Amino acid sequence: MIIGCVKEIKNNEFRVGLTPSAAMEYIKNGHSVYLETNAGVGSSFCDAEYEAVGVRILKTAKEVWKKTDMIVKVKEPLKEEYPLMKENQILYTFLHLAADKDLTLELLNRRVTGVAYETIIESDGSLPCLKPMSQVAGRLAALEGAKYLQTPNGGRGLLIGGVTGVDKANCLVIGAGVVGENAINYLVGLSGKVTVLDINLNRLEQLERVYKGTITTLYNSEKNLIESLKQADLIISSVLLPGAKAPKLIKREYYQFMKKGAVIVDVSIDQGGTTEVSRPTTHKDPVFICDGIVHYCVANMPGAVSLTSTQALNNATLKYGLMLANAKNIEDVMKNSKPLRGGLNTYKGLLVNEPVAQAFSLPFSTIV
Repeated sequence: MIIGCVKEIKNNEFRVGLTPSAAMEYIKNGHSVYLETNAGVGSSFCDAEYEAVGVRILKTAKEVWKKTDMIVKVKEPLKEEYPLMKENQILYTFLHLAADKDLTLELLNRRVTGVAYETIIESDGSLPCLKPMSQVAGRLAALEGAKYLQTPNGGRGLLIGGVTGVDKANCLVIGAGVVGENAINYLVGLSGKVTVLDINLNRLEQLERVYKGTITTLYNSEKNLIESLKQADLIISSVLLPGAKAPKLIKREYYQFMKKGAVIVDVSIDQGGTTEVSRPTTHKDPVFICDGIVHYCVANMPGAVSLTSTQALNNATLKYGLMLANAKNIEDVMKNSKPLRGGLNTYKGLLVNEPVAQAFSLPFSTIV
């Protein structure tokens, strides 16, 4: 198979779909790899490193899209890239289709085989390709939240851990999955007062055992959510329904009870966000203020630490990418791999991911 990797064009996105090491693994498996020139520069990989392992460099993204059977990316294609996609081409990347009807329809109309990192689900329910980026996003959420609590950035002027004789910031984490767990770890390390909301009592019990009374855990009922929002200086919202739109848990009517200058880091923005006012922002212009509340809704948070993120992402995605490339056809690999069957979102003009179909009231199909 001919594998391609292009430079990401999303605002301030510096990650790259293939490291030289991952590209070498595809080549060792008998595949050819083409890279758009300077695609890896944002993650500190120069063209010479790719050429040293057998990658062929092309001048433009258009050439790469045209020449290849499978494109390995990081982020979903933007509108400028839609015309470059071709029929039966495998697109292996984060797609987040439930929050993007235009892209969904483009993939269907162009009959692209869309395999989404975020819907590859292992038998234990884990999301192996999403996990490393969730780890990064959770840790960054704590750091960015601490930054935007500062007065010059619109926040309440609080230091997360306070100082002697001065109280600490109240930090609320909604959702105790991978993002939430990593945010909690960093917030506890910063000596914040941490409250965690989730509907999974077993998960809350696990966190209590780990943190031995240094955090507060609450069942995520509406009453507990409202009371926690009233007290919170920093809110990190990380609720995930794999492949589906994020639930709008933080309603605008709650803002009247919240502290002015409080910060919401909405990590779920890729799937539409968990507040009623959330909208995607960028690293260049990361926040907006609504009703006195600071909203940080950057849709590609891990892109800020591109080298760490690229290496972690490639470690997770390579296994499944090789399965796609090595297979005789898509039907076989989907029959043989339940995780990749979950990853398949579009195929030959069919929408084969049920949560995405439900999000837009589109027909849902199966291929196996």
